[in-house]
Amino acid sequence: MLLRINRVLATLGMIAMFVAALVLTYSVISRYVMKASTDWQDEAAVFCLVGATFLCSAFVQTLRGHVGIEAVAGLLPKWLNRLRLILVDLMGTMFCAFFAWKSWTLFYEAWAENQTTSSSWAPPLWIPYGLMAMGMTLLSLQLFMQLSAGANAMIKNSSGATA
Repeated sequence: MLLRINRVLATLGMIAMFVAALVLTYSVISRYVMKASTDWQDEAAVFCLVGATFLCSAFVQTLRGHVGIEAVAGLLPKWLNRLRLILVDLMGTMFCAFFAWKSWTLFYEAWAENQTTSSSWAPPLWIPYGLMAMGMTLLSLQLFMQLSAGANAMIKNSSGATA
């Protein structure tokens, strides 16, 4: 189910990136060609990019597509590389869970206090904070699932080796 959610969010992320590109292109054309002032385009593009970045992070993690040092993986024995992945997933889960918790507190504060950006457009800040919180929560869940699968595989292999 999490994979299906991640795929849907990855598709929405692609759409958000495309919308951000359109908005920024419109902004450049309207500013420099039509000499019109723009104030909402930058924030709209940033909101789209924040959503795309955070909501797609769990999908990227399903592919283990985040930055990693693969040179070490080739040098380590298989069992030690599995242990390395488990430790990386554990540290990643802890960091992302903390980040998600702090993001949810920011979301709540922005929602409860009706916080907005300081621009004349003044969109509510709960939008990017909510996108950030949802994305980090999904990334934490994905990392936890990978951590659980890795730990189970390692336990299974070690108990099979001793039997």
